[in-house]
Amino acid sequence: MTDKPEATKDPQAVARALLERCGETYAAEAGIRLRDTPASLYQLLVLAHLLSARIKADIAVDAARALFAHGLRDPKRMAQATWQERVDALGEGGYRRYDERTATQLGNEAEMLLERYGGDLRRMRAEGDPKELLQQFPGIGPVGVDIFLREAQAVWPEYAPYFDQRARKGAERLGLPTSPERLGRLAEDGAERGGGKAGRGRPGRTRDGEAPARLAAGLVRASFDNKAAQEVRTAVRA
Repeated sequence: MTDKPEATKDPQAVARALLERCGETYAAEAGIRLRDTPASLYQLLVLAHLLSARIKADIAVDAARALFAHGLRDPKRMAQATWQERVDALGEGGYRRYDERTATQLGNEAEMLLERYGGDLRRMRAEGDPKELLQQFPGIGPVGVDIFLREAQAVWPEYAPYFDQRARKGAERLGLPTSPERLGRLAEDGAERGGGKAGRGRPGRTRDGEAPARLAAGLVRASFDNKAAQEVRTAVRA
């Protein structure tokens, strides 16, 4: 027996409601102004690293914000920080279960990024397939790759629409189609019709991958949080 819901009769309305209520990307929640720049992409890598652990997303986001507040916003500063400084910042954000191991991994990750790509993930993107190359970094596995590309599609539009298994589970819970292509079209339609805010807080047309990134984030939240999913359903029925 499964509790798979029936397909919704109005997927556009569900997508708009989801964008309005849960469509903030995890990068935005962590205070990252996501751009196709070395520092911004590095911060996203750190966030993906933290989110990929078996820990609540809000704790991972808080830990990322704490690291950035301590000035560890680029690979050079992360590599130069002491192990204890990284542990303390992670602990301040509530990331205590994995703080010591993660502090070591973040230091090694930053050093590797500096050595191989001069601290610039755009060079990695130009060199080969990020789906494979991202996994060379300590602590980044398939889940971390999915998280990174799910968010990075907003500035790396060649990966849009990127809806990983976790996002598709959220789509299934809400009775939405689960194919990335159909979800991508719903995301663009929802953004153009005013589902939440786009770009720098202005509703309307978004960058090619921005709306899919926002919808994917909302779907992930719905997959973890039944209350959020129910609020979306209620809003559509209202």
